[in-house]
Amino acid sequence: MTGNGPGDNELAAMKEGAIVVAHMNALANKKDVQAMANAGITAIAMELMPRITRAQSMDVLSSQSNLAGYKAVLDAASEFGRAFPMMMTAAGTIAPAKVFIMGVGVAGLQAIATAKRLGAVVTATDVRPATKEQVESLGGKFLVVDPEMEKDAQTEGGYAKAMPPEYFEKQKKVVAEHITKQDIVITTALIPGRPAPVLVTEEMVKTMKPGSIIIDLAVEAGGNCPLSELGKVVKKHGVKIIGHENVPARLAEDASALFAKNLLNFITPHVDKEKKTLSLDWEDETVTGTCITRDGQVVHPLLTGQEEDEKAPVKEAGEKQAEESKPADSKDEESDTKKP
Repeated sequence: MTGNGPGDNELAAMKEGAIVVAHMNALANKKDVQAMANAGITAIAMELMPRITRAQSMDVLSSQSNLAGYKAVLDAASEFGRAFPMMMTAAGTIAPAKVFIMGVGVAGLQAIATAKRLGAVVTATDVRPATKEQVESLGGKFLVVDPEMEKDAQTEGGYAKAMPPEYFEKQKKVVAEHITKQDIVITTALIPGRPAPVLVTEEMVKTMKPGSIIIDLAVEAGGNCPLSELGKVVKKHGVKIIGHENVPARLAEDASALFAKNLLNFITPHVDKEKKTLSLDWEDETVTGTCITRDGQVVHPLLTGQEEDEKAPVKEAGEKQAEESKPADSKDEESDTKKP
């Protein structure tokens, strides 16, 4: 069991039939998946865990995206040159910071809650109309793009679908007008196996106020802003654009503890207490839904082309993260997502 899938050296040292349980990022690393199949490894990709009630405690995307959303706001506050809450003093009044969250998955929801606790005025948007109530329940205001198109923007599992080009054109117009008034923008949109959708264009960045902040939780998948750079804090057109790599790992102790608990909750039902051995139940959907290689073959439907891409979970950058575009939440994908 590990945070990441095995590298070439690790794979070469494993015996045929070994079981590897990890965050594989399988949909984006198909060559690595095939290499594990060729080595005779049984590989379990935890990021593909089915979104069912029984599997919630095993969901690595949710646990890691939650941390990513929280840390994203703290990173923004650290880089921002002003206070978050309104402050009324004898010397004058400080206006509250305006925070815009793009993608209301797990990472996005946690970002909303954290920004509100710090006293910011928060708005958020997502392709799934069901997230409007979630945003408002946390004290945020929901920014609607196209109510009609958004009616069919969610899969049966509650994930965000990839939207048609015309939706993104409308989104650009709505967001472009809104973003000029924002101090901080946090993006969390990820779609497994595909480049992250561009949500904040360079033209939008040019219209933002000097000193504004963009946190791109999807930077590892290409970014929701084309100006973001992986692992760097850059300044473009007077705006700081933050593209930290593996954001949950910036809270390493909590990320590792939650990830370990996810793994424990997954394997515990499959431990033979009498023989003290691991015996996977191949009729259990938490196993069939996450197993990507077995008996020398790639077996997961999303990797063999037997299942429609739109049924793949949306990660949040953050989500890991993010999925929860989502981020996904439904669960995200927010950020998607991210490994401890």
